[in-house]
Amino acid sequence: MQEYYNYIKALHLIFVITWFAGLFYIPRLFIYQIEAFQKPSPDREILGDQLKLMAKRLWYIITWPSAILATTFAICLLILRPGILNDSWMHVKLGFVVLLFVYHLKSHQIFKQLQEGIIKWTSNQMRLWNEGATIILFAVIFLVIIRDAVNWIYGVIGILLLAVLLMMGIKFYKRIRDKNPNA
Repeated sequence: MQEYYNYIKALHLIFVITWFAGLFYIPRLFIYQIEAFQKPSPDREILGDQLKLMAKRLWYIITWPSAILATTFAICLLILRPGILNDSWMHVKLGFVVLLFVYHLKSHQIFKQLQEGIIKWTSNQMRLWNEGATIILFAVIFLVIIRDAVNWIYGVIGILLLAVLLMMGIKFYKRIRDKNPNA
């Protein structure tokens, strides 16, 4: 089975990428759904129905299967190389994976609410939510590449700075949109 390690690793990475693609796009669809809900009829119904369909297909055809397959291949990798679980960086990475699943499950809850026409978030709140997967991705990639606990302090500072920059970018974009709604 060891000779298949690199193939399994490649499949794991492919499905991690498609999982993140789904997690990056689904909040955008949520934003559009929330904004469509504020439009007058018949635009609200036409856009709402189309966006619900798009979200449903993305969520059940790409995002959920990718999450399951990425996790399955990750478990296979851990079975093939159990010693890696002794590395401290792997413990931190698995912590971020747990956080990613929490993000995924909360996104699923939002998805279900929007499918039922229940709007609990503003489009601006959803724009902030959209950055959660980005922050987790940055943290995991840097952790896997660097693997050094001492540099992890700098990594945490970097992630916090990234989060601040993302929030500033969202606020800046909101100002532009408020001045020019077609931006």
